[in-house]
Amino acid sequence: MEEAEKKKIIRSILYPCLFVSVLWMVKFLEIVFNLDLVRYGLYPRVWSGLIGILTCPLIHGSFNHLFSNSIPLLVLGGITFYFYRPIAFSVFFWVYLMSGIWLWAAGRSAYHIGASGLVYGFAAFLFFSGIFRKERSLMVLSMLVVFLYGSLWWGLFPIHPEISWESHLLGSLAGVITAFYFRKEGPQAKKIEWNEDEEDNEEWKLDNDVNSAKPI
Repeated sequence: MEEAEKKKIIRSILYPCLFVSVLWMVKFLEIVFNLDLVRYGLYPRVWSGLIGILTCPLIHGSFNHLFSNSIPLLVLGGITFYFYRPIAFSVFFWVYLMSGIWLWAAGRSAYHIGASGLVYGFAAFLFFSGIFRKERSLMVLSMLVVFLYGSLWWGLFPIHPEISWESHLLGSLAGVITAFYFRKEGPQAKKIEWNEDEEDNEEWKLDNDVNSAKPI
C-alpha cells in the first residue's frame, strides 16, 4: 500500500474516531460524577429544549446504546471521509443541524437522546449519493451500505415506542437532501468526450488514401 493511501485512510478514520471519543467521554463523565444529562436532551417545541439540537447526539442512555451507535458512526463516518473528503465536514454539519431542528419541530413530547439520527443520516447520504452521481464505484458503495445496514430500515417506523424513530426518519431525510444538494461536488462519474475534429481528420485521411490508391 502506498504511503499516500495509508495517510488517506488514517485521515478518513481520524475525525469519526474523535467524535466517537467525545461521546464516550461524555458518558464516562456522566457516570463518574453521577450526572443526569438526559435533561439536556432534545425536548420538542419547548424553548429550553433547543439546546438539545446541539447536545442530543452527545448523550446516551446506556453503554449498550452508546456502543450500538459507535460502530456504525466509525464505519459510515470513515467511508464518508474517505470517498467524499472535500464535502465530508459540510455533510456532517448539515445532517447534524437539520435533523436536530426538524426533530425539535416535529418530534414527540419526550426527551430525545443519542446519535442514531446521525447514523441514519450518513447511511442515507452514502446510499443516495452514489445513485444521484451515477458513478459506478459509488453505486457499488451504495449497495455495500445496504448490505451492511439494510436492517436500519425498520428503525424508520414507530415499532418500539421507547426508540426515537422520528430522529431516524428525519436524519435519513437530512442525508437524502445533502446527497442531492452536494451531488455535483466531490467525486463524479467520468465523462467520455469524442474529439470530432480528430474523427473528421481520420475520415478525410481515409478518403484520400482510397482516392489516391493506384489500380493494379
